[in-house]
Amino acid sequence: MTDLSDFIALSLLPISWGRTIAERLRAGRRAGDIFDALVAERWPKQPARRADIASRTAQAIDRAARAGVDVVTWGDALYPPALAAIVDPPPVLWLRGTPSSLTNRPPVGIVGSRAATPYAMAVAGELAGDLASRGITIVSGLARGVDSAAHRGALAGGGETIAVLGSGADVMYPPEHAPLAADIERQGAVISELVPGTPPNPIFFPQRNRIISGLSRAIVVIEAGEKSGSLITARCALEQGRDVLAVPGNVLNGRNRGAHALLRDGAKIVESADDILEELGLCAGGGVAAGGSAAPQRDPVLASLPLGEACDLDTIAERTGLHSSKLLPRLFDLELQGFVRRAGGGRFVRFDRSC
Repeated sequence: MTDLSDFIALSLLPISWGRTIAERLRAGRRAGDIFDALVAERWPKQPARRADIASRTAQAIDRAARAGVDVVTWGDALYPPALAAIVDPPPVLWLRGTPSSLTNRPPVGIVGSRAATPYAMAVAGELAGDLASRGITIVSGLARGVDSAAHRGALAGGGETIAVLGSGADVMYPPEHAPLAADIERQGAVISELVPGTPPNPIFFPQRNRIISGLSRAIVVIEAGEKSGSLITARCALEQGRDVLAVPGNVLNGRNRGAHALLRDGAKIVESADDILEELGLCAGGGVAAGGSAAPQRDPVLASLPLGEACDLDTIAERTGLHSSKLLPRLFDLELQGFVRRAGGGRFVRFDRSC
């Protein structure tokens, strides 16, 4: 198999193997070798499974070519470093739209109720539009309610937005959002870890939530009930070291109990886009915080990055003694200031900005 088909084959292995796959990829092992080893270890007497995955891999590549779906693998320069840093990143991302939107701008996730009130829809649209107009990419799940309002707000704000699906990138769910998905493709990307042609399934939505949070520097929750799927996204965000913020709402109808529980647990209250930008350390204009124009003095993260050497998060963490949850925001800030660039495979490179 080629490298691309090797990565796709890895993506077709059970999701429960994701951490092991990520650990071996980070250790520098080739995707094909990882696949062969895992199949030998865990399916030693089931050759039909290997043949089935080979067939499904070929079908996925063919369907993607016919549907105009691009593929970004774990080792590509366009694979988002923040997503590569989670414990179980998807080996591939199937994408319709603009691949560079995955890494162009700082991303913020906005999630909430599918059966959203007009208030929640208005807040989601306004926050997303304001953030998008200031250079923030909006990430959400293309679901009914808050998700769709956030995507539409970002588009109206003239910015980029990323929709993460719980189906193949060529299978729109809910189907009435196909026109919205087409608009997103022109101003961002529709992505999925699932091979093209995969129909929506309830088991896929909780696992796609880790991608929404993994792509994002922060997650904003709007109108979430006690059993809302948005709370799964918030929990993933906390486990990944991301900031979690919430919009307060009506206390009488029960629709906001999940979001209010997050606030009681320490989530930052969001009343405007400025609250989110402040939490991210960005100024009101969407740029770096005040003082970011000059080279950071004795910055331990920069000091750990020799000029021109691409380093992954584990290497930087070992050199600085900082956890990845602290490193990622700092690396993003250094990138915005112009001192660091992203490289393939979730790595970062320092360069001389004076050149």
